[in-house]
Amino acid sequence: MEKILIIDDSPVQANFLSSILAPDYTVTVVNTAEAGLEQAKKEDYSLILLDVIMPGIDGFQLLKMLQEEVVLSHTPVILITSLNDIQHEEQGLTLGAVDYITKPFHPAIVQARVNTHIKLYRYRTQIEREATVDQLTGVPNRRRYDEISVQRWQDAIRLGVPFSICMFDIDKFKVYNDTFGHPAGDKVIKAVAEAASALLRRGTDFFARYGGEEFVALILGGSAENDFSHLRRVRRAVEDLHIPHNPEISPWVTVSIGGITVLPKLENSFDTYLKMADTMLYDAKRFGRNQVVWTSERMEQWREKDAK
Repeated sequence: MEKILIIDDSPVQANFLSSILAPDYTVTVVNTAEAGLEQAKKEDYSLILLDVIMPGIDGFQLLKMLQEEVVLSHTPVILITSLNDIQHEEQGLTLGAVDYITKPFHPAIVQARVNTHIKLYRYRTQIEREATVDQLTGVPNRRRYDEISVQRWQDAIRLGVPFSICMFDIDKFKVYNDTFGHPAGDKVIKAVAEAASALLRRGTDFFARYGGEEFVALILGGSAENDFSHLRRVRRAVEDLHIPHNPEISPWVTVSIGGITVLPKLENSFDTYLKMADTMLYDAKRFGRNQVVWTSERMEQWREKDAK
């Protein structure tokens, strides 16, 4: 059920609005601007109904504050007001409100306007989700990776925790495509993505398709040894799918993985370490493929020496 937040200093008015919407939505009511801002940060709301006239911080000021919060900037806001002059309506719409509901409330109008904006929110959310998901595999795509990599890197700097970057791709994939055809190749990419994402689903993990047969994973807060071991499990999970490869190349489809674990600082560049992870991937292939090669920022290296 979609969540709606009502911010109104009048408990009577707020509870009346809540009673109109409660049959169809999960409604939360707060009675101050400060409480409204904090509540909006705590949960994901599909719509906020905000009273214009409130003591202290008024609705227009709070609307501006909501728009300035990155996590809230896309949450639609309908203003509640008894003001019916064009100047105030223009002010609210300019600040980013999507609509107005005027007092006294007419339940049918309230329901109609709220339903309309909830539908628009659902549609926009679905479009945004599809734009960041790889259509073949269902995992995040390169665009989403570009967004998340910046956020996670900044999180690691702020929290002072290790950050791992790893790149991997399917071994001799061009030969596989030439042998079995591109439709079969697409099935392999999907199967590999499913096997890897099943093991990279912790809250500290992020996994995406980087392009073609190549994938990328980001891990927040793990040690080099632990992340190296975890990606070894990912490699084995792909091999254990037992997808036949060209017998002249390998019995099964496999992946090579390269990674690096660092403790990032403000002066460090994410792209520099991404290139180092890519170098580790190159080494994994150079050492015989179907293995994981890992390094720390101190150039300590871990390698599966007995890869098949």
